[in-house]
Amino acid sequence: MHSAAAPGLTFRDATDADVDALVALIQSAYRGDESRAGWTTEADILEGQRTDPEGVVEVIESPDSRLLTVERDGRIVACCQLEHRGEHAYFGMFAVSPTQQGAGLGKAVIAEAERQARETWGVSEMHMTVISVREDLIAWYERRGYRRTGRMSPFPYGDERFGIPQRADLQFELLVKQLG
Repeated sequence: MHSAAAPGLTFRDATDADVDALVALIQSAYRGDESRAGWTTEADILEGQRTDPEGVVEVIESPDSRLLTVERDGRIVACCQLEHRGEHAYFGMFAVSPTQQGAGLGKAVIAEAERQARETWGVSEMHMTVISVREDLIAWYERRGYRRTGRMSPFPYGDERFGIPQRADLQFELLVKQLG
């Protein structure tokens, strides 16, 4: 599906055939030296993997979840998870190719995700969790209308499926946006 708000982009639900490309995209946006080409890198606070094929397949196959995949010129350049959780939707697994960051692609993706969650599920709020020390990323979400709640949840220390923490103060903060 093409979006009038984002010319040149195609939005579609991920399939099993996309798993390897999506894992590589998510990894490149957050971890390792490749992630340093963009501004969303977590390379200084987490090493190891950001996700794995099993985690991506779980999102694709979950009945209450979608993995919105964004293509430009036939190549996957971004993705995000949308999950229906009753009165709200959850936004996660958001990744934009590091070489495509800073040009408005992330703004277009989050706007389309919010639109789809509103229209598909009739939800009035979008929730997400962000590592609380990621002040630059939280500020970006605040400029998109998300507000900090101060509600924290623990980082899964010891579970290397989510990475290897490089500091001891990691936790997730819930951010919420009212969808108009």
